[in-house]
Amino acid sequence: MRDLAKTGTRINVVCGGSSAGKTFGILPILIDKATRVPRSEISIVAESVPHLRRGAMKDFEKIMRETGRWSDAHWNTTLMKYRFANGSYVEFFSADDDGKVRGPRRTDLYINECNNIKYDTFFQLNIRTSGSVWLDYNPVEEFWVDENVMKGKDVGFVRLTYKDNEALPQSIVSVLEECRDKGFYDPFLAEEDLFADKNIKNQYWAKWWRVYGMGYQGSLEGVIFQNWVQVDVIPPTATLMGYGLDFGFANDPTSMVGMWKHGKGYYFKEVLYEKGMTNRDIATRVRDMGIDPSATIIADSAEPKSIEELRRYGLKGVRKARKGRDSIVSGITLMLANPMFVTSDSVNMIRELRNYMWEVDKNGNAINRPNAGNDHAIDASRYISMAKMGKVGGFVVSSGKVIYSDGHI
Repeated sequence: MRDLAKTGTRINVVCGGSSAGKTFGILPILIDKATRVPRSEISIVAESVPHLRRGAMKDFEKIMRETGRWSDAHWNTTLMKYRFANGSYVEFFSADDDGKVRGPRRTDLYINECNNIKYDTFFQLNIRTSGSVWLDYNPVEEFWVDENVMKGKDVGFVRLTYKDNEALPQSIVSVLEECRDKGFYDPFLAEEDLFADKNIKNQYWAKWWRVYGMGYQGSLEGVIFQNWVQVDVIPPTATLMGYGLDFGFANDPTSMVGMWKHGKGYYFKEVLYEKGMTNRDIATRVRDMGIDPSATIIADSAEPKSIEELRRYGLKGVRKARKGRDSIVSGITLMLANPMFVTSDSVNMIRELRNYMWEVDKNGNAINRPNAGNDHAIDASRYISMAKMGKVGGFVVSSGKVIYSDGHI
């Protein structure tokens, strides 16, 4: 990993592609300061608590344990704060915690995946930070860092790629480079020639490689779902419509998503997203989560044997998804016709929604077919949507809110 500690600037912008190890490069710097400089006050922020728990917080504990620094007695689960013996601490909180964002000052700040938070949130955190500020992100599109941070003083910039991550397993390297090969006739050309029109085999994968493979700013045009809003909770008066289930095992996760109806909108919550699950495991997990065994579960009709096994294990509400000609596009169209709300702890579904694209032809024009692969939670959501969702129109998504044609928000 490139030595990020040598940037020497107050604000440090770390832009990188997929599996570049941005978090694993930044966290050791902050941990080192916490141990060297007594009473350091370090805040690590992300868009939501679930994103912190599955990302920076998990990596922090892993690094601390691997370096022999971790002590259970020093970790406060409720406050999400680790205290060091010298009076330093590292705390974790979400960008939607206004009390923390506009609250106490700190010495150092790290905003993980900063492109997913608002500029005003960064501004409020920045003016309350006396020392270093670290920002990392995938360069999917231009955002406030480009206009409001990079043009400022005392700002350093580092671009990382998967090649900077020495600990990356070869299996992941192979997957990334397979994506590269889909985009270009000759993927080994120099950068100045790689993106020449005559060398581009597929515009989508060429753009994908520019962003996630090379860490350069790009524009992943053709994002399908733009009608959803992230929320913390499902309204207590919402009505459960059922669950969608997409089977997986070794290579793909089994994904299960619940859907609730409230007013004119539909709420989605990821309840399962895990590899290596047998049908018995799925049935046991559903019962352990307190889900009614008779609840409607619409499962992938491509696996009738699995559906029957789940029913024999007691999940009497499982039935096959309705499929047919153009069922994928039909399901997507139905979901797009309704306002969607996704709970912030549905981390994998949110990631899929942000990266779910229409395929493009050799000329770069979008075609009426989604780019399949990273769509397990979306497929599960589509199954239950096609079974239960009613069409509701007349709305737009603006500034993180759904606004209906009658003015209702």
